[in-house]
Amino acid sequence: MSKQKTMVTLLEKIRDHSARVGVIGLGYVGLPFAVEKAKVGFSVVGIDQNPNRVSQINRGENYIGDVRDEELQEVVGVGKLSATTDFSVVQNLDILIICVPTPLNQNLAPDLSYVEGVTREISRYLCRGQLVSLESTTYPGTTEEIMLPLLQQSGLKVDEDFFLCHSPERVDPGNKRYTTQNTNKVIGGVGPKSLEVGMEFYAKTILKMVAVSSARAAEMVKVYENTFRAVNIALVNEMALLCDKMNLDVWEVLEAAFTKPFGIMPFFPGPGVGGHCIPLDPHYLEWKAREFGFTTRFIGLAGQINRSMPSFVREKVWRTLNQLKKCPSNSRILVIGLAYKKDLNDCRESPALEICEQLLADGVDLKVHDPYVQCAQIGNHIVHSQELTEEVVGEADLVVIATDHSNLDYSWLVDHSRCILDTRNATKKVPNRHGKVVLL
Repeated sequence: MSKQKTMVTLLEKIRDHSARVGVIGLGYVGLPFAVEKAKVGFSVVGIDQNPNRVSQINRGENYIGDVRDEELQEVVGVGKLSATTDFSVVQNLDILIICVPTPLNQNLAPDLSYVEGVTREISRYLCRGQLVSLESTTYPGTTEEIMLPLLQQSGLKVDEDFFLCHSPERVDPGNKRYTTQNTNKVIGGVGPKSLEVGMEFYAKTILKMVAVSSARAAEMVKVYENTFRAVNIALVNEMALLCDKMNLDVWEVLEAAFTKPFGIMPFFPGPGVGGHCIPLDPHYLEWKAREFGFTTRFIGLAGQINRSMPSFVREKVWRTLNQLKKCPSNSRILVIGLAYKKDLNDCRESPALEICEQLLADGVDLKVHDPYVQCAQIGNHIVHSQELTEEVVGEADLVVIATDHSNLDYSWLVDHSRCILDTRNATKKVPNRHGKVVLL
């Protein structure tokens, strides 16, 4: 088959939805993506090393909040979506989408072991006419410097025999307004043919595509997006630290500042940052910049400030207990919320966990409540969510609101608590909170 015909054949398969799609990594990014593609008629195979996930999908059991149970059950039921742990299915697929984790190691350096491992497996089975797309967030150069050499060990040439692009995920867990379908999608190819094929495929389920000149540019787009958020969150967290020193209410200051109709964008302080993006992704860019002799000062400083917030909350707990004539080792504390973000069950990098670990080290009698998280590992301890009863709340010397889940009755919580440290301003609308609530 000629090089041109290779591309034309794949484009035809994409256009008539006969292309067979593989999604590697079935977590918060991969499973919603797989379901969206299956819904429009593509045959999708999910590949994941976790056999429990694979079994759940094949039974039509959902484990991701952004996926509707009935939609997963429907595409599984009609045979449009299945899952496996066997990488050999790659040789029978046309399109391969990689959605695996890209964590940091203890030294804040990129850990690309998942990307590298998956790419090596793909290379073993790579066939002429396939599209490979990396969605995992990473530093600029990963697709071309790490993935491309591994894929070309197959003997096939990029942009001729197979196609390679980077199209970073833009998933915001729990966001009801912006989904996979209506969130603009950035894509960069390793060559013009790769870009054309990738654009054609993604456009089948995404309303607006944004093409950039290269995979490196697409990678930079994503880390900039997350760095923008990290830096602005750090700025507002630093304002909270300063307002604490100056005895000012940072929430009052921000609320007034955000009334300006131009030149400002709302960001809010909190007990720290969590999730799979903001605490991690900026450090990918910080690490890569050193290769060019460049120091990303804003990124480093933002990371330091955001990472300091759990310790600041612990300090504020101490001060509040001192005012209550209680010492930490002789106090009972109830922490509300373990998830990193409200209305989710996701505890990845959650600052609430670090706060709890520090409080346990102080010897407090700790209880936790989270309507979405039944239990969590905190250091060497397993903690279980307590039912939020008058007794549990009333016996706590201090209640710490670490995550502002919207299904909690904060007026009831204020009424039945002795004292509350509110790190999220969740009690803002409670009229009788003054005198009982300490704000971040």
